Amino acid sequence: MEQNRHDRDFEIRHLEQVLTVAREQLDAVLLANEENKEAIIAAKIDMWEDTSRSISGLWQMENFHELVELSQYANSVSERVSDYERDNAKILTLKRLLDSPYFARIDMKFEEEDAFEPVYIGRSSLQKDLTREMMIYDWRSPIASVFYRFGPGKVSYASPGGEITGEVNLKRQYEIKNGTLAYYFDADVHIIDEFLRRLLSQNASATMKTIVETIQKDQDLIIRDLEMDVLMVQGSAGSGKTSVALHRAAYLMYRGLAAKLTANEIVIISPNSLFEQYIVNVLPELGEKNIRSLVFEDIFSNVLQRESIQSRNHYWEVLLSSGVYDETPGHSNGSIVGQYNGSIVQRSMAFKSSGLFAEILRRFIKDLPLRWLPFADIYYDGKVIASKQWLKAKILKSNHEFLLGVRLKQLEESLWQRIHELRPSRLAKLKNFISAKPIHEFEVNEVARRISILESSALRKKIRQFTELDALELYRKLFADNDYFYQLAKGLTLPDGIAEIIAYTRENLQKEALLYDDALALTFLHLNTKGYSGYLDIKQVVVDEAQDYDPLHFEILHALFPRARYTILGDTHQTIGKREDAALYDEISRIFAKPKSMRVILDKSFRSTREIVAYSARFLDQDVLSECFGRSGDTPAVLAAPDQAALAALLLAEIATCREKGYQSIGLICKTEHDALSWYEQLKDQSEMTLLKGDVPFALSGVFLIPVYLAKGLEFDAVLVCDVDHAHYHRADDRHLLYIACTRALHRLNLFYTGEMSPLL
Repeated sequence: MEQNRHDRDFEIRHLEQVLTVAREQLDAVLLANEENKEAIIAAKIDMWEDTSRSISGLWQMENFHELVELSQYANSVSERVSDYERDNAKILTLKRLLDSPYFARIDMKFEEEDAFEPVYIGRSSLQKDLTREMMIYDWRSPIASVFYRFGPGKVSYASPGGEITGEVNLKRQYEIKNGTLAYYFDADVHIIDEFLRRLLSQNASATMKTIVETIQKDQDLIIRDLEMDVLMVQGSAGSGKTSVALHRAAYLMYRGLAAKLTANEIVIISPNSLFEQYIVNVLPELGEKNIRSLVFEDIFSNVLQRESIQSRNHYWEVLLSSGVYDETPGHSNGSIVGQYNGSIVQRSMAFKSSGLFAEILRRFIKDLPLRWLPFADIYYDGKVIASKQWLKAKILKSNHEFLLGVRLKQLEESLWQRIHELRPSRLAKLKNFISAKPIHEFEVNEVARRISILESSALRKKIRQFTELDALELYRKLFADNDYFYQLAKGLTLPDGIAEIIAYTRENLQKEALLYDDALALTFLHLNTKGYSGYLDIKQVVVDEAQDYDPLHFEILHALFPRARYTILGDTHQTIGKREDAALYDEISRIFAKPKSMRVILDKSFRSTREIVAYSARFLDQDVLSECFGRSGDTPAVLAAPDQAALAALLLAEIATCREKGYQSIGLICKTEHDALSWYEQLKDQSEMTLLKGDVPFALSGVFLIPVYLAKGLEFDAVLVCDVDHAHYHRADDRHLLYIACTRALHRLNLFYTGEMSPLL
């Protein structure tokens, strides 16, 4: 007891010392920041007053010294602004630190030393200004890995100077809020599990939280990996793979790291814009700037310079709606599938996103100069300066390491170089011709130049007919003739019903909007003929929900980010509209063809209770084992109602029960947006709720209606899976949808239906 009191007194005194140092540093930075702000304003005023008199003639040669003076002013202001922004970031860090400065401590004795030294670990580091003594180590520092990877005993960690070894005799964790020590405990395995179990028992947050206090050893190994060019993570639902990827991004941006990256050099490929909003606070809470986030539709629009492209959400809506609404009692909105059924939509996507179609597109690209580029004889000054045969041969013999579009531009430049060499003699002929016409006696030079310009414009238009590639028009040619398509695919095994896919594509390509599968293929074609330079600065790409992407998606990423390393996150059991297995990661590794590639598995779920994990497992293959972090709750139930009105009453009663239990986020997960909208219209006047769509800002607090494909990656305190009837869920692929829906629940899960129950339950 005496020892416990002594320990607590020591920890309270130490905390106060840390807070004192932090307060002093915050006061100093606030003062410096205010001085910087005033200096910036003064410098801008001086710049305006001292240079405004000569602004009008600034770019004249005689006013060069004024331009130099203005540049010096601008540099001074820029430096001040940089200092101001840096200090602002430090202010935010120190304010967070004053609230909760650290969460862990290890007492470590280094090799060949006699005494154990306390090492405190927090979200950011803190040093004393004068002595530079380290009071808190950033969770990303090399020594902090000891906390995540070892218990008491012999330890080691990698540092920039080599491996450091030693011994730990104490691991301690803290709960500090508002600068006050709530409690601490010395961490053995049992106590750590209890601490984590208590954290997991809390309600879900409105947005994704950081996990620095609870990072597991296998997660830490992923976060700190600097060796792999392609690091692939197969993680079960709730295993924290997305959190790990974001913490990995923060680690790569850690300023103490030799290979650090800036926020502008990292991008995350998100499944949808809802997910982008959900993860938006993680990196700022870790003291880093947010990284760029893209969905594939952004990539399509940027590369193709088109806005009218079907979203993947709409593609899934069409796919999942097929065969439901005309059979489901109580839904009167009619079919939204349109003239094509889900089968052709799914088969078209499966084919066009495949490696098989990528090979056909590559063959098509090789065939373009032979068949599809309208080479023509180029005349200048009445002579053929390049025959169409010569032009074609020039392209066919050119360096194929360069894209076709680049080689065509080089050809165009060489033609213009030849034309420029001939232009003086052509101008001389024009002048002689014009001077013979009395009407132009006094404007010979001007008229000759005008005619030369017109000739050049016509020539440029003719040349660009075969040097400017229109990817969409070329893509249409690929599907215009069945016999040509089959000839191009000779030796390849085409899928059944390929003629229907070709006809379906041919018809769709006459419309203004591109369907998702055609946008995918067209982007691949564009990148492999013309390229795209908009993302060359990216050095790390994080791909989430990788199981929902196909070979062509990864081919596009490989072309877009040629200098990047990759962190790939997926769960083959959460695939929508197709089936995947471990071979997916082999295919990804093959496409990127990087020297170092590795797949790791995170198979422990930290999200849901034992009962929810066990229930969700029924939708997986029998040989799939998913480990659950031990936490118990209510057993999920399947509830039936005789009709739609009774089902609505059941849902409202369950919502009321969840609210009584204090659950802050309640998700009503439907198969499609059509279903979610239908239930929203029925329930919105009887209970406050929000319909979640891809473009609606949100925070996960309240009651939400959401289609299952948008729920991926999100989590709710309680989940109500709606319409688990035979009409909605009867196909083999629907197992994955039910698994996704059920594994969104943290604490409570129930399923509801009317009519005939799904045979998958």
